Amino acid sequence: MSTRPSRGLMTSVALLAAAGDVGGDFFRERDSGSLPCQARPDEPFCFDWAKDNLDRFGTPTVQHLELVVISVVIGFAVAFALALFAHRRGWLRAPLLAATGVLYTIPSIAFFFLLLPVTGLGKDTAIIALAVYTLQIIYRNTMLGLDNVSSSVKDAARGMGLTDRQILWRVELPLATPEIIAGLRIAVVSTVAIATLAVFIGGGGLGTQIYGGGNLTFPTSIFISLAIVVVMALALDAILLAIQRLTTPWRRARTI
Repeated sequence: MSTRPSRGLMTSVALLAAAGDVGGDFFRERDSGSLPCQARPDEPFCFDWAKDNLDRFGTPTVQHLELVVISVVIGFAVAFALALFAHRRGWLRAPLLAATGVLYTIPSIAFFFLLLPVTGLGKDTAIIALAVYTLQIIYRNTMLGLDNVSSSVKDAARGMGLTDRQILWRVELPLATPEIIAGLRIAVVSTVAIATLAVFIGGGGLGTQIYGGGNLTFPTSIFISLAIVVVMALALDAILLAIQRLTTPWRRARTI
């Protein structure tokens, strides 16, 4: 048997030696303080980088907010119309709830890519998918709010000479407002989270800073993006809660 080292063994030894040299240089530079913090594996958050690069999150944040607002507005308009339509036609209630429920169970990434052949890459595809995900939540809560209006209240309104249409807009919908806005709040918060996946179909948003190239090995950008997502969700939820309290003064003392 030959005593000559194999090529694989020699390669392994060479790689280990090179790794040792690189590792030694790494820690020597680290000890001297000359190594940038984004290259230090024991420092997951780089404050210096965050301070110098906050401006890079401005455009993605605006894009993200745009995706959320447009998709929720579209979803609310469609779900609200479906709920009003089904409210007068009881046989449609269960089928519409089931249909919106099925759409809601489709995984986000799968739904995005199912739409690609029809709508193509870009924010339009993301907005359509995000709007669809709001339908079930808003539709269900709108129906729940309308159902919770007491029949005695509606009878009293009829006794005052109001038509069914007037009862709907002047009595039922105002009383159903807390449940409707509660559903809207849930839809907004969930949309803020799901919108981070729009980056995979060219929709932009904060997902570009979370899933962008190199960011998975440098978590500072991820932490900042997630913080913005959380703050955005909390801010939008607080705005909707304030609107709810202003539009339902008889329940102002209560919180959801």
